[in-house]
Amino acid sequence: MPYLALVDDDQHSAFLLTRMLLAHGSPRVQCYGCAADGRQALADVLSDPVANWPSLIIVDLKSHSGANLEFVGSIRALVGQTGVPVVVMAPPLDRQEREAFYEAGASEVFFRHAERDAYRREAAGIVSFWARSQRLDAVGM
Repeated sequence: MPYLALVDDDQHSAFLLTRMLLAHGSPRVQCYGCAADGRQALADVLSDPVANWPSLIIVDLKSHSGANLEFVGSIRALVGQTGVPVVVMAPPLDRQEREAFYEAGASEVFFRHAERDAYRREAAGIVSFWARSQRLDAVGM
């Protein structure tokens, strides 16, 4: 069964994002907690070739301003051989800041908004990105 891995160091935020994702048709969401816990959980699952890998990794860390970028860079080699896409939730960024995420290994950057409808649109965008990134040969397996 497909699932999304969420690395988020704020339980309330993780709960809200999970609800929004599920409301827009995502598969189940497995919360991996803070950066250290998330890195270890991803290392454990992605190093096992017969494990059920997440079909998308969502990073939404808030511990410090560079936490998302630091985390994405730290898992680049880990996810690079698996093909699992990594997306980031961040406050609105300029083009140069978004490019830094892409260079670090992010597949896409979504924005964290305080306004409910804008946040809902970003969650819908993540689900749409997940759906478009699925392998065609995975259907029916």
